[in-house]
Amino acid sequence: MSPRGGGPMNILLKELSSYCATEEPVPLPAGLPPVDTLLPEMLPDAIRGYVMDVSTRQQCPPDYCAVAAIVALSGVLGRKALLHPKQNDKDWVVTPNQWGALIGGPSAMKSPALKAMTFPLEIIEADLREKYENAVAEHEFDSEIIEMERAAAKRSAKKKTENGDREGARQELRKVKSAIGPGKLGRIVINDATVEALGERLNENPNGLILIRDELAGWLAKMNFEEYAADRAFYLECFNGDGRYTYDRIGRGTINIQHCNLSIVGGIQPSKIAPIVRGAVNGVGDDGLIQRFQLAVWPDSLNGWHWIDRPADVYRKERYLEIFKHLHALESNDATGEPICLHFTAEAQLTFINWMEELHTEVLKGELPSILASHLLKMPKTICGLALLFALIDGEHDQVGQDSTDKALAWASYLRSHAERLYSVVSDAGIAGANLIHSRCDKLPDPFTLRDVQRKQWAGLGDNRSVLESLEVLLDHRYVNEREFVGPQGHHKKEYNWNPLLLSNGARK
Repeated sequence: MSPRGGGPMNILLKELSSYCATEEPVPLPAGLPPVDTLLPEMLPDAIRGYVMDVSTRQQCPPDYCAVAAIVALSGVLGRKALLHPKQNDKDWVVTPNQWGALIGGPSAMKSPALKAMTFPLEIIEADLREKYENAVAEHEFDSEIIEMERAAAKRSAKKKTENGDREGARQELRKVKSAIGPGKLGRIVINDATVEALGERLNENPNGLILIRDELAGWLAKMNFEEYAADRAFYLECFNGDGRYTYDRIGRGTINIQHCNLSIVGGIQPSKIAPIVRGAVNGVGDDGLIQRFQLAVWPDSLNGWHWIDRPADVYRKERYLEIFKHLHALESNDATGEPICLHFTAEAQLTFINWMEELHTEVLKGELPSILASHLLKMPKTICGLALLFALIDGEHDQVGQDSTDKALAWASYLRSHAERLYSVVSDAGIAGANLIHSRCDKLPDPFTLRDVQRKQWAGLGDNRSVLESLEVLLDHRYVNEREFVGPQGHHKKEYNWNPLLLSNGARK
Protein backbone atom coordinates (compact mmCIF):
# COMPACT_ATOMS: atom_id res chain seq x y z
CA MET A 1 0.00 0.00 0.00
CA SER A 2 1.14 3.56 -0.62
CA PRO A 3 2.08 6.05 2.07
CA ARG A 4 -0.84 7.94 3.56
CA GLY A 5 -1.66 11.23 1.83
CA GLY A 6 -1.19 12.29 -1.77
CA GLY A 7 0.86 15.52 -1.75
CA PRO A 8 4.02 16.04 -3.80
CA MET A 9 6.26 15.12 -0.89
CA ASN A 10 4.37 11.88 -0.32
CA ILE A 11 4.56 11.04 -4.01
CA LEU A 12 8.32 11.52 -3.87
CA LEU A 13 8.57 9.37 -0.73
CA LYS A 14 6.49 6.71 -2.41
CA GLU A 15 8.84 6.66 -5.40
CA LEU A 16 11.87 6.51 -3.10
CA SER A 17 10.34 3.63 -1.15
CA SER A 18 10.13 1.56 -4.30
CA TYR A 19 13.93 1.51 -4.33
CA CYS A 20 14.11 0.07 -0.82
CA ALA A 21 15.58 -3.38 -1.13
CA THR A 22 13.23 -6.14 -0.10
CA GLU A 23 15.69 -8.43 1.61
CA GLU A 24 15.16 -11.83 3.13
CA PRO A 25 13.99 -11.43 6.76
CA VAL A 26 16.25 -12.68 9.54
CA PRO A 27 14.38 -14.93 12.01
CA LEU A 28 13.52 -13.19 15.24
CA PRO A 29 15.20 -14.55 18.37
CA ALA A 30 13.03 -16.08 21.06
CA GLY A 31 11.26 -13.47 23.14
CA LEU A 32 12.27 -14.85 26.54
CA PRO A 33 15.29 -16.79 27.75
CA PRO A 34 14.55 -20.41 28.64
CA VAL A 35 13.97 -21.36 32.25
CA ASP A 36 14.67 -24.55 34.14
CA THR A 37 11.80 -26.91 34.85
CA LEU A 38 10.73 -27.49 38.43
CA LEU A 39 11.37 -31.14 39.23
CA PRO A 40 9.31 -32.89 41.92
CA GLU A 41 12.56 -34.16 43.48
CA MET A 42 13.44 -30.58 44.41
CA LEU A 43 10.74 -30.67 47.11
CA PRO A 44 10.61 -32.62 50.37
CA ASP A 45 8.46 -35.71 50.07
CA ALA A 46 5.97 -34.50 52.70
CA ILE A 47 4.84 -31.55 50.53
CA ARG A 48 5.73 -32.83 47.06
CA GLY A 49 2.59 -34.88 46.59
CA TYR A 50 0.12 -32.09 47.31
CA VAL A 51 2.07 -29.55 45.22
CA MET A 52 1.87 -31.81 42.18
CA ASP A 53 -1.73 -32.79 42.92
CA VAL A 54 -2.89 -29.15 42.92
CA SER A 55 -0.83 -28.39 39.83
CA THR A 56 -2.44 -31.27 37.95
CA ARG A 57 -6.02 -30.55 39.01
CA GLN A 58 -5.79 -26.81 38.39
CA GLN A 59 -3.65 -27.23 35.28
CA CYS A 60 -1.19 -24.59 36.35
CA PRO A 61 2.62 -24.72 36.37
CA PRO A 62 3.84 -26.55 39.50
CA ASP A 63 6.24 -23.65 40.01
CA TYR A 64 3.40 -21.48 41.33
CA CYS A 65 2.27 -24.14 43.80
CA ALA A 66 5.80 -24.87 45.00
CA VAL A 67 6.75 -21.24 45.60
CA ALA A 68 3.47 -20.46 47.36
CA ALA A 69 3.98 -23.49 49.61
CA ILE A 70 7.59 -22.63 50.45
CA VAL A 71 6.85 -19.00 51.30
CA ALA A 72 3.88 -20.01 53.45
CA LEU A 73 5.88 -22.67 55.29
CA SER A 74 8.82 -20.32 55.78
CA GLY A 75 6.48 -17.71 57.21
CA VAL A 76 5.01 -20.17 59.69
CA LEU A 77 8.48 -21.31 60.73
CA GLY A 78 9.51 -17.68 61.15
CA ARG A 79 12.16 -17.24 63.83
CA LYS A 80 11.52 -20.53 65.58
CA ALA A 81 14.65 -21.97 63.96
CA LEU A 82 17.70 -20.20 62.50
CA LEU A 83 20.78 -21.37 60.63
CA HIS A 84 24.45 -20.56 61.20
CA PRO A 85 25.97 -21.07 57.71
CA LYS A 86 29.48 -21.06 59.25
CA GLN A 87 30.68 -23.42 61.93
CA ASN A 88 32.66 -20.92 64.01
CA ASP A 89 31.53 -17.43 63.01
CA LYS A 90 28.23 -16.92 64.83
CA ASP A 91 27.65 -13.41 63.49
CA TRP A 92 26.06 -14.71 60.29
CA VAL A 93 22.61 -15.98 61.17
CA VAL A 94 19.94 -16.73 58.58
CA THR A 95 16.23 -16.35 59.22
CA PRO A 96 14.34 -18.57 56.74
CA ASN A 97 11.70 -16.07 55.60
CA GLN A 98 11.28 -15.85 51.82
CA TRP A 99 9.88 -13.42 49.23
CA GLY A 100 8.18 -14.96 46.21
CA ALA A 101 6.45 -13.70 43.08
CA LEU A 102 4.29 -15.76 40.72
CA ILE A 103 4.79 -14.14 37.31
CA GLY A 104 2.41 -14.96 34.50
CA GLY A 105 -0.45 -13.76 32.36
CA PRO A 106 -3.94 -12.99 33.69
CA SER A 107 -5.14 -16.54 33.01
CA ALA A 108 -2.09 -18.42 34.26
CA MET A 109 -3.93 -19.69 37.39
CA LYS A 110 -1.68 -17.83 39.80
CA SER A 111 -4.46 -16.87 42.23
CA PRO A 112 -6.07 -20.34 42.44
CA ALA A 113 -2.64 -21.88 43.05
CA LEU A 114 -1.89 -19.35 45.78
CA LYS A 115 -5.21 -19.97 47.49
CA ALA A 116 -4.91 -23.75 47.33
CA MET A 117 -1.41 -23.82 48.78
CA THR A 118 -2.11 -21.40 51.65
CA PHE A 119 -5.24 -23.09 53.00
CA PRO A 120 -3.36 -24.35 56.13
CA LEU A 121 -2.76 -20.73 57.13
CA GLU A 122 -6.52 -20.17 57.30
CA ILE A 123 -6.90 -23.22 59.53
CA ILE A 124 -4.11 -22.12 61.88
CA GLU A 125 -5.45 -18.58 62.10
CA ALA A 126 -8.96 -19.88 62.79
CA ASP A 127 -7.51 -21.87 65.69
CA LEU A 128 -5.70 -18.75 66.95
CA ARG A 129 -8.95 -16.76 66.82
CA GLU A 130 -10.80 -19.46 68.76
CA LYS A 131 -8.12 -19.51 71.46
CA TYR A 132 -8.19 -15.74 71.68
CA GLU A 133 -11.98 -15.63 71.98
CA ASN A 134 -11.84 -18.25 74.75
CA ALA A 135 -9.16 -16.20 76.50
CA VAL A 136 -11.34 -13.08 76.27
CA ALA A 137 -14.30 -14.97 77.74
CA GLU A 138 -12.15 -16.29 80.60
CA HIS A 139 -10.79 -12.80 81.18
CA GLU A 140 -14.32 -11.44 81.55
CA PHE A 141 -15.15 -14.13 84.13
CA ASP A 142 -11.92 -13.45 86.02
CA SER A 143 -12.63 -9.72 85.96
CA GLU A 144 -16.07 -10.25 87.54
CA ILE A 145 -14.59 -12.45 90.27
CA ILE A 146 -11.82 -9.95 90.98
CA GLU A 147 -14.38 -7.16 91.24
CA MET A 148 -16.22 -9.15 93.88
CA GLU A 149 -12.95 -9.88 95.70
CA ARG A 150 -12.05 -6.20 95.53
CA ALA A 151 -15.42 -5.21 97.00
CA ALA A 152 -14.94 -7.69 99.86
CA ALA A 153 -11.40 -6.47 100.48
CA LYS A 154 -12.63 -2.88 100.63
CA ARG A 155 -15.21 -3.78 103.27
CA SER A 156 -12.58 -5.59 105.32
CA ALA A 157 -10.08 -2.75 104.91
CA LYS A 158 -12.69 -0.23 105.94
CA LYS A 159 -13.29 -2.04 109.22
CA LYS A 160 -9.58 -2.20 109.97
CA THR A 161 -9.19 1.47 109.14
CA GLU A 162 -11.98 2.32 111.55
CA ASN A 163 -10.12 0.33 114.21
CA GLY A 164 -6.94 2.27 113.44
CA ASP A 165 -5.19 -0.64 111.72
CA ARG A 166 -4.02 1.14 108.56
CA GLU A 167 -1.34 -1.45 107.78
CA GLY A 168 -3.89 -4.24 108.06
CA ALA A 169 -6.14 -2.34 105.66
CA ARG A 170 -3.28 -2.12 103.18
CA GLN A 171 -2.69 -5.85 103.46
CA GLU A 172 -6.35 -6.55 102.70
CA LEU A 173 -6.22 -4.42 99.55
CA ARG A 174 -2.93 -6.00 98.42
CA LYS A 175 -4.53 -9.43 98.41
CA VAL A 176 -6.59 -8.53 95.34
CA LYS A 177 -4.68 -9.19 92.15
CA SER A 178 -5.41 -7.47 88.86
CA ALA A 179 -6.92 -9.57 86.13
CA ILE A 180 -4.41 -10.87 83.59
CA GLY A 181 -5.42 -9.67 80.15
CA PRO A 182 -6.32 -12.09 77.35
CA GLY A 183 -3.25 -11.08 75.38
CA LYS A 184 -3.24 -10.16 71.70
CA LEU A 185 -4.84 -12.05 68.87
CA GLY A 186 -2.19 -14.21 67.23
CA ARG A 187 -1.70 -13.53 63.54
CA ILE A 188 0.18 -15.13 60.69
CA VAL A 189 -1.21 -13.48 57.56
CA ILE A 190 -1.71 -9.87 56.58
CA ASN A 191 -3.04 -8.66 53.24
CA ASP A 192 -2.90 -4.91 53.50
CA ALA A 193 -1.68 -2.63 56.26
CA THR A 194 0.13 0.63 56.81
CA VAL A 195 3.69 0.23 58.01
CA GLU A 196 2.63 1.65 61.38
CA ALA A 197 -0.02 -1.03 61.80
CA LEU A 198 2.32 -3.67 60.41
CA GLY A 199 4.97 -2.67 62.95
CA GLU A 200 2.50 -3.10 65.81
CA ARG A 201 1.41 -6.49 64.45
CA LEU A 202 5.04 -7.60 64.24
CA ASN A 203 5.60 -6.64 67.87
CA GLU A 204 2.52 -8.66 68.80
CA ASN A 205 3.75 -11.58 66.67
CA PRO A 206 7.55 -11.59 67.02
CA ASN A 207 7.85 -14.84 65.10
CA GLY A 208 6.99 -12.90 61.93
CA LEU A 209 4.14 -12.47 59.49
CA ILE A 210 3.32 -13.33 55.88
CA LEU A 211 2.13 -10.65 53.46
CA ILE A 212 -0.08 -12.32 50.86
CA ARG A 213 -1.21 -10.22 47.91
CA ASP A 214 -3.31 -11.68 45.13
CA GLU A 215 -1.75 -8.97 42.94
CA LEU A 216 1.66 -7.63 43.88
CA ALA A 217 1.53 -4.92 41.20
CA GLY A 218 -0.28 -2.37 43.36
CA TRP A 219 2.03 -2.88 46.32
CA LEU A 220 5.18 -2.67 44.20
CA ALA A 221 3.93 0.38 42.31
CA LYS A 222 3.16 2.16 45.59
CA MET A 223 6.69 1.52 46.81
CA ASN A 224 7.99 3.57 43.85
CA PHE A 225 6.23 6.77 44.94
CA GLU A 226 8.36 9.27 46.80
CA GLU A 227 5.85 9.64 49.62
CA TYR A 228 6.30 5.92 50.39
CA ALA A 229 10.11 6.07 50.62
CA ALA A 230 10.00 5.44 54.38
CA ASP A 231 7.68 2.47 53.85
CA ARG A 232 10.04 1.07 51.26
CA ALA A 233 12.98 1.33 53.67
CA PHE A 234 10.98 -0.53 56.31
CA TYR A 235 10.12 -3.39 53.94
CA LEU A 236 13.75 -3.63 52.82
CA GLU A 237 14.68 -4.17 56.46
CA CYS A 238 12.03 -6.88 56.81
CA PHE A 239 13.72 -9.07 54.21
CA ASN A 240 16.58 -10.03 56.50
CA GLY A 241 14.16 -11.23 59.15
CA ASP A 242 16.32 -10.26 62.13
CA GLY A 243 16.66 -6.48 62.00
CA ARG A 244 15.31 -3.84 64.35
CA TYR A 245 13.42 -0.76 63.27
CA THR A 246 12.21 2.32 65.09
CA TYR A 247 9.80 4.91 63.78
CA ASP A 248 8.11 7.93 65.33
CA ARG A 249 4.62 8.99 64.34
CA ILE A 250 2.33 11.68 65.69
CA GLY A 251 -0.53 9.94 67.43
CA ARG A 252 1.26 6.59 67.70
CA GLY A 253 4.42 7.83 69.38
CA THR A 254 7.60 5.80 69.13
CA ILE A 255 7.37 2.17 68.08
CA ASN A 256 10.39 -0.10 68.42
CA ILE A 257 10.17 -3.28 66.38
CA GLN A 258 12.52 -5.89 67.74
CA HIS A 259 12.28 -8.39 64.89
CA CYS A 260 11.35 -7.17 61.40
CA ASN A 261 10.53 -10.55 59.93
CA LEU A 262 8.20 -10.63 56.95
CA SER A 263 7.60 -13.17 54.21
CA ILE A 264 5.88 -11.98 51.01
CA VAL A 265 4.15 -13.81 48.18
CA GLY A 266 1.75 -12.82 45.43
CA GLY A 267 1.08 -12.86 41.73
CA ILE A 268 1.99 -10.31 39.09
CA GLN A 269 1.68 -10.00 35.33
CA PRO A 270 4.80 -9.58 33.15
CA SER A 271 3.58 -6.23 31.83
CA LYS A 272 3.24 -4.94 35.41
CA ILE A 273 6.64 -6.03 36.64
CA ALA A 274 8.58 -4.90 33.57
CA PRO A 275 8.51 -1.15 34.46
CA ILE A 276 9.61 -1.97 38.00
CA VAL A 277 12.56 -4.00 36.73
CA ARG A 278 13.38 -1.25 34.25
CA GLY A 279 13.45 1.26 37.11
CA ALA A 280 15.85 -0.93 39.06
CA VAL A 281 18.16 -1.24 36.06
CA ASN A 282 18.08 2.48 35.30
CA GLY A 283 18.83 3.40 38.89
CA VAL A 284 15.41 4.85 39.77
CA GLY A 285 14.56 2.05 42.18
CA ASP A 286 17.94 0.39 42.46
CA ASP A 287 17.95 -0.32 46.20
CA GLY A 288 17.56 -4.07 45.93
CA LEU A 289 13.80 -4.30 46.44
CA ILE A 290 13.05 -6.31 43.32
CA GLN A 291 16.14 -8.48 43.86
CA ARG A 292 14.76 -9.50 47.24
CA PHE A 293 12.05 -11.46 45.45
CA GLN A 294 14.40 -14.39 45.27
CA LEU A 295 11.58 -16.86 44.67
CA ALA A 296 10.31 -14.99 41.60
CA VAL A 297 9.25 -17.61 39.06
CA TRP A 298 8.11 -17.05 35.49
CA PRO A 299 7.41 -20.51 34.04
CA ASP A 300 6.43 -21.27 30.48
CA SER A 301 2.73 -21.49 29.79
CA LEU A 302 1.24 -24.96 29.59
CA ASN A 303 1.06 -26.35 26.07
CA GLY A 304 -2.43 -27.76 26.30
CA TRP A 305 -5.56 -28.02 28.41
CA HIS A 306 -8.00 -30.82 29.02
CA TRP A 307 -10.88 -31.38 31.39
CA ILE A 308 -9.89 -32.73 34.82
CA ASP A 309 -12.52 -33.33 37.46
CA ARG A 310 -11.39 -35.32 40.47
CA PRO A 311 -11.22 -34.61 44.18
CA ALA A 312 -8.06 -33.59 45.94
CA ASP A 313 -5.83 -36.39 47.17
CA VAL A 314 -6.95 -36.52 50.81
CA TYR A 315 -3.82 -38.26 52.08
CA ARG A 316 -1.45 -35.81 50.41
CA LYS A 317 -3.52 -32.81 51.48
CA GLU A 318 -3.61 -33.95 55.10
CA ARG A 319 0.10 -34.67 55.09
CA TYR A 320 0.73 -31.18 53.71
CA LEU A 321 -1.42 -29.65 56.45
CA GLU A 322 0.39 -31.61 59.16
CA ILE A 323 3.71 -30.06 58.16
CA PHE A 324 2.25 -26.60 58.75
CA LYS A 325 0.91 -27.64 62.13
CA HIS A 326 4.25 -29.19 63.05
CA LEU A 327 6.22 -26.04 62.20
CA HIS A 328 3.66 -23.84 63.93
CA ALA A 329 3.94 -25.90 67.12
CA LEU A 330 7.75 -25.95 67.02
CA GLU A 331 9.24 -24.54 70.20
CA SER A 332 12.71 -23.64 71.31
CA ASN A 333 14.58 -26.31 73.22
CA ASP A 334 16.70 -23.66 74.87
CA ALA A 335 15.90 -22.65 78.44
CA THR A 336 16.44 -19.03 77.42
CA GLY A 337 13.58 -19.16 74.96
CA GLU A 338 15.86 -18.23 72.09
CA PRO A 339 15.30 -19.80 68.63
CA ILE A 340 16.80 -23.17 67.77
CA CYS A 341 20.07 -22.66 65.89
CA LEU A 342 21.28 -25.31 63.46
CA HIS A 343 24.50 -25.85 61.48
CA PHE A 344 25.33 -27.82 58.35
CA THR A 345 26.73 -31.30 58.72
CA ALA A 346 30.39 -31.59 57.71
CA GLU A 347 29.51 -32.99 54.27
CA ALA A 348 26.78 -30.42 53.64
CA GLN A 349 29.06 -27.62 54.83
CA LEU A 350 31.68 -28.52 52.22
CA THR A 351 29.02 -28.59 49.49
CA PHE A 352 27.75 -25.17 50.52
CA ILE A 353 31.28 -23.73 50.66
CA ASN A 354 32.02 -24.95 47.11
CA TRP A 355 28.83 -23.34 45.83
CA MET A 356 29.59 -20.06 47.62
CA GLU A 357 33.09 -19.93 46.15
CA GLU A 358 31.79 -20.55 42.62
CA LEU A 359 29.08 -17.91 43.05
CA HIS A 360 31.35 -15.16 44.33
CA THR A 361 34.10 -15.97 41.83
CA GLU A 362 31.62 -15.53 38.97
CA VAL A 363 30.24 -12.28 40.34
CA LEU A 364 33.70 -10.81 40.97
CA LYS A 365 34.62 -11.28 37.30
CA GLY A 366 32.31 -8.35 36.57
CA GLU A 367 30.81 -9.96 33.48
CA LEU A 368 27.23 -10.20 34.74
CA PRO A 369 24.60 -7.46 34.42
CA SER A 370 24.69 -5.48 37.65
CA ILE A 371 21.06 -6.25 38.53
CA LEU A 372 21.64 -9.99 38.10
CA ALA A 373 24.85 -9.82 40.14
CA SER A 374 22.95 -8.03 42.92
CA HIS A 375 20.26 -10.71 42.79
CA LEU A 376 22.78 -13.55 43.00
CA LEU A 377 24.59 -11.99 45.95
CA LYS A 378 21.33 -12.18 47.92
CA MET A 379 20.89 -15.84 47.05
CA PRO A 380 23.01 -17.35 49.89
CA LYS A 381 20.37 -16.29 52.43
CA THR A 382 17.70 -17.87 50.23
CA ILE A 383 19.55 -21.15 49.84
CA CYS A 384 20.34 -21.35 53.55
CA GLY A 385 16.69 -20.68 54.37
CA LEU A 386 15.53 -23.38 51.95
CA ALA A 387 18.03 -25.92 53.30
CA LEU A 388 16.90 -25.21 56.87
CA LEU A 389 13.21 -25.46 55.95
CA PHE A 390 13.69 -28.70 54.02
CA ALA A 391 15.67 -30.20 56.89
CA LEU A 392 12.94 -29.43 59.43
CA ILE A 393 10.24 -30.77 57.10
CA ASP A 394 12.22 -33.99 56.75
CA GLY A 395 12.58 -34.34 60.52
CA GLU A 396 16.16 -33.10 61.00
CA HIS A 397 16.37 -31.11 64.24
CA ASP A 398 20.08 -30.98 65.07
CA GLN A 399 21.85 -30.33 61.77
CA VAL A 400 21.07 -29.56 58.15
CA GLY A 401 22.12 -32.61 56.17
CA GLN A 402 23.37 -33.31 52.68
CA ASP A 403 20.02 -34.20 51.14
CA SER A 404 18.36 -30.97 52.27
CA THR A 405 21.37 -28.96 51.09
CA ASP A 406 21.33 -30.67 47.68
CA LYS A 407 17.65 -29.85 47.27
CA ALA A 408 18.29 -26.22 48.17
CA LEU A 409 21.17 -25.94 45.71
CA ALA A 410 18.99 -27.44 42.99
CA TRP A 411 16.74 -24.45 43.62
CA ALA A 412 19.74 -22.14 43.19
CA SER A 413 20.20 -23.16 39.57
CA TYR A 414 16.46 -23.19 38.93
CA LEU A 415 15.87 -19.76 40.47
CA ARG A 416 18.77 -18.24 38.59
CA SER A 417 17.22 -19.18 35.26
CA HIS A 418 13.99 -17.47 36.30
CA ALA A 419 15.90 -14.39 37.45
CA GLU A 420 17.58 -14.20 34.05
CA ARG A 421 14.18 -14.31 32.38
CA LEU A 422 12.85 -11.65 34.73
CA TYR A 423 15.67 -9.20 34.05
CA SER A 424 15.53 -9.88 30.32
CA VAL A 425 12.37 -7.75 30.19
CA VAL A 426 14.78 -4.82 30.09
CA SER A 427 17.64 -6.14 27.95
CA ASP A 428 15.35 -8.10 25.60
CA ALA A 429 12.21 -5.97 25.88
CA GLY A 430 12.27 -5.07 22.19
CA ILE A 431 12.62 -8.71 21.18
CA ALA A 432 9.59 -9.80 23.21
CA GLY A 433 7.54 -6.92 21.82
CA ALA A 434 8.64 -7.63 18.25
CA ASN A 435 7.58 -11.26 18.57
CA LEU A 436 4.24 -10.20 19.97
CA ILE A 437 3.59 -7.65 17.20
CA HIS A 438 4.53 -10.19 14.56
CA SER A 439 2.32 -12.89 16.06
CA ARG A 440 -0.64 -10.51 15.97
CA CYS A 441 0.08 -8.79 12.69
CA ASP A 442 -3.36 -9.73 11.40
CA LYS A 443 -4.82 -7.44 14.09
CA LEU A 444 -3.08 -4.39 12.58
CA PRO A 445 -3.71 -2.42 9.39
CA ASP A 446 -1.12 -2.62 6.63
CA PRO A 447 0.62 -0.22 6.66
CA PHE A 448 0.46 0.52 10.39
CA THR A 449 1.86 3.18 12.68
CA LEU A 450 3.35 3.22 16.15
CA ARG A 451 0.05 4.59 17.40
CA ASP A 452 -1.85 1.66 15.85
CA VAL A 453 0.21 -0.74 17.97
CA GLN A 454 -0.01 1.31 21.14
CA ARG A 455 -3.81 1.52 20.93
CA LYS A 456 -3.98 -2.27 21.24
CA GLN A 457 -2.45 -2.07 24.75
CA TRP A 458 -0.83 -5.46 24.33
CA ALA A 459 1.31 -6.71 27.21
CA GLY A 460 4.48 -4.67 27.46
CA LEU A 461 3.49 -2.40 24.56
CA GLY A 462 1.47 0.25 26.32
CA ASP A 463 3.88 3.19 25.83
CA ASN A 464 5.71 4.81 22.92
CA ARG A 465 9.14 3.74 24.11
CA SER A 466 8.28 0.04 24.32
CA VAL A 467 6.58 0.04 20.92
CA LEU A 468 9.46 1.94 19.29
CA GLU A 469 12.03 -0.52 20.71
CA SER A 470 10.00 -3.41 19.30
CA LEU A 471 9.63 -1.78 15.88
CA GLU A 472 13.38 -1.21 15.75
CA VAL A 473 13.90 -4.94 16.30
CA LEU A 474 11.47 -5.70 13.46
CA LEU A 475 13.37 -3.25 11.25
CA ASP A 476 16.74 -4.74 12.18
CA HIS A 477 15.48 -8.21 11.27
CA ARG A 478 13.91 -6.90 8.03
CA TYR A 479 10.40 -7.92 9.04
CA VAL A 480 9.05 -4.46 8.20
CA ASN A 481 9.96 -1.53 5.99
CA GLU A 482 9.76 1.99 7.37
CA ARG A 483 8.23 4.82 5.35
CA GLU A 484 7.95 8.43 6.26
CA PHE A 485 5.00 10.57 5.20
CA VAL A 486 3.68 14.04 5.86
CA GLY A 487 0.50 14.19 7.91
CA PRO A 488 -2.43 16.59 7.42
CA GLN A 489 -0.83 19.11 9.80
CA GLY A 490 2.48 19.00 7.95
CA HIS A 491 4.18 16.78 10.54
CA HIS A 492 6.50 14.02 9.37
CA LYS A 493 5.25 10.63 10.50
CA LYS A 494 6.30 7.04 10.01
CA GLU A 495 4.39 3.98 8.94
CA TYR A 496 5.45 0.38 8.58
CA ASN A 497 4.80 -2.23 5.89
CA TRP A 498 5.36 -5.91 6.39
CA ASN A 499 8.11 -7.42 4.26
CA PRO A 500 6.32 -9.11 1.34
CA LEU A 501 8.76 -12.02 1.57
CA LEU A 502 7.12 -12.92 4.88
CA LEU A 503 4.07 -13.86 2.84
CA SER A 504 5.97 -15.98 0.39
CA ASN A 505 8.08 -17.96 2.88
CA GLY A 506 5.32 -18.41 5.42
CA ALA A 507 7.07 -16.49 8.19
CA ARG A 508 4.13 -14.15 8.55
CA LYS A 509 1.14 -15.69 10.21
